[in-house]
Amino acid sequence: MTELQKRLQEKAEAMKEYTVACRRKIHEMAELSNEEIHTSAFVEEELKSMGLPTARPAEYTVIAVLDTGRPGKKVALRADLDALAVPEDANNLAGPRVCRSQTPDKTCHACGHDAHSAMLLAAAKILTEEKDHLNGTIYFCFEQGEETGKRIGVTAILNFLKEQGGVDTVWAIHVYNKLESGKLCVDAGPRMAGAAGVQTTIVGKSGHGSRPDLAINPVFCAANILPNLASAFANQLNVEKTVTLGITSIEGGGQSSNIIPETATIRGSFRFFDVEEGEKAVRVYRKISDCTAEMMGCRAEHNEDRERVLAGPCINDESCSRLAAEAICAVTPEGTVATAEKWYASESYSLYLSTYPGILCHLGIKNEAYGSGAEHHNTYFDVDEGVLPLGVLATASYAAAFCGEDAEK
Repeated sequence: MTELQKRLQEKAEAMKEYTVACRRKIHEMAELSNEEIHTSAFVEEELKSMGLPTARPAEYTVIAVLDTGRPGKKVALRADLDALAVPEDANNLAGPRVCRSQTPDKTCHACGHDAHSAMLLAAAKILTEEKDHLNGTIYFCFEQGEETGKRIGVTAILNFLKEQGGVDTVWAIHVYNKLESGKLCVDAGPRMAGAAGVQTTIVGKSGHGSRPDLAINPVFCAANILPNLASAFANQLNVEKTVTLGITSIEGGGQSSNIIPETATIRGSFRFFDVEEGEKAVRVYRKISDCTAEMMGCRAEHNEDRERVLAGPCINDESCSRLAAEAICAVTPEGTVATAEKWYASESYSLYLSTYPGILCHLGIKNEAYGSGAEHHNTYFDVDEGVLPLGVLATASYAAAFCGEDAEK
């Protein structure tokens, strides 16, 4: 272990109180996508207190730049800021949680973005203190609106990095409820799935429930699309390239039982690790819904903004994976770096990884005694704060290893 690695190890642990405090503050704010007013202000204030220049390439997206003053590689480290419109229970899986959203009936950090941002702030603090022992440039990127799929924050960050001449690698952490606390995964290859959306309005003809023959019921049509779609997915998509069929809602009509509605809406998503197969799934869905609608005298109106591939899969670069594993193994106990199954959730971070080689690190938070391990986007979701120093250390270690220690120091 080098002297720099020892200092990173010591500082990550010494900074636990700061990291936890940042996580709790951001957790309590819990602002929705593209509404991260106070969260972005807090993050920017912290970065400026470190002496780092900051920029806002989008309204609530913040980037800080650490220029060591020496030539070298460029590294972008990314975290996300937004919370979810999910109510937060006062308890996690084991009992009362240590902190709670200030608006628990409306919003909460049910995916761990509060932890992501806190760990990146602490890593920024450590790397800034070690500036004289590093080469190159490090960009600390805090992205707004990750959950929406609108790409406001990620597009702004990628455009900013492009204007700087690009970077040599990207890094992000996502806490993961299926991986044990104290473990992390930097495996090469696919780590999170791509996603395509479904939002189709079936247009029929409204009428009185007593005479369905005088109306055209869009609810029947929407219901018939589902078994047709299931059959098509089973018989037309490549069985070796899984695409999940996640239709989650059929909505039509109101509270009256005797009114046939004019429209019904189908919503959902498909998840995949092969973009071409994901695009094929969208085409198959559209054909099935269009043909079923025509057969039943209805019309299918597709939401062009949603019914497309919204994000590709997150695929870790092989050489970056090796470097990350070596850097993290050098400063952590044996067995810390583990293997985890692919995760079928999706991430805007895929756009970074399709532009630059890099890593999405999965940090385990499953701790039965603490009460963490509930599904993401769940009212009982919580983050085991004991793992935060590990995430900080992994982030700082990867950045330092990629930049390279200054030989003169």
